[in-house]
Amino acid sequence: MSAIRDSISASDSEAVADFLGRIGYDLLLHALADCGREEFTGALRVAGSPGGTFHLRRGLVVAVESPGAPGPEALLLRSRRISGEEWAELVRAAGGVRWPGAELTTHGYAGTAQLRVVCMMALRDAVFAVVAGRVDACERDLGAEPLAPVPVGEAPIRLLQDTNRKLAALGALPHPVRPNRERPRPSSAPEPVDEGRLTPVQRELLAQADGRRTARDLAFRTGRGVYTVTVELARMLGAGLLECAEGGAPIPVVRVPEEGLRQRRPPQPPQPVPRDPAPTLPRRMPGASGITESLAPEKRGTSWKGFFRMRNGTAK
Repeated sequence: MSAIRDSISASDSEAVADFLGRIGYDLLLHALADCGREEFTGALRVAGSPGGTFHLRRGLVVAVESPGAPGPEALLLRSRRISGEEWAELVRAAGGVRWPGAELTTHGYAGTAQLRVVCMMALRDAVFAVVAGRVDACERDLGAEPLAPVPVGEAPIRLLQDTNRKLAALGALPHPVRPNRERPRPSSAPEPVDEGRLTPVQRELLAQADGRRTARDLAFRTGRGVYTVTVELARMLGAGLLECAEGGAPIPVVRVPEEGLRQRRPPQPPQPVPRDPAPTLPRRMPGASGITESLAPEKRGTSWKGFFRMRNGTAK
């Protein structure tokens, strides 16, 4: 890496940063693709800023942890279905584990489907934080254990493709920001703001942004996903509600090839050919799987529905 750095003219600093970043992202891309092809079980540690850890089971990603994004614990506490004191009591009852999943369902704080959604949200948000930052190196670790794995893993290349779409959508905004770089503050010459037209996320961010906190800092402070916060900050900058002392840097986008890096599928046994052609199945309507009902808020405590509103308004 140092030889590459020395071989590039220092006068083109932006090109140097982008080129070295491109090497890091390609490194992550190929490391995850190899894990998928080899059906690797273990962890892939990503060094960088913020960096993180991808936990895989038979080539599928079941958890991702990063200091750049709030984990499932922070997201669950933000829903206010459980307080900090109640959480500490569950951790003690579970023998000091960091994620008392069984106790959460046993005591009625959340259902199994709800916890699965929270863990998946944290997983995807951590992938976004890792890719939107700087990637220096990748190293496998056979001994690491995930904090809160999802029961059904995600193909690693599919996760990178989803992150690529998020980065592209963020970069298309008039004032894109990076999660760990820009530090927005309220505009010094703001136009009159109708508080009633601001979303709850925007009102909270407007109160917390002080010119010292990045999108990552605000995500941890508010208990929201770093992608949600980053997009809202970019929109508020475009609306003139916030300003930055320095302009935003280009958003890196990982180019995931459509062919050549797909995960190997296990061979399937030959299937008998039916004598008569099978009838065409009708397209299933959204919600037919029953997941809508399984995520309905319970009556006890604060409504679970309020927890999912924080995903509204993100770029698609």
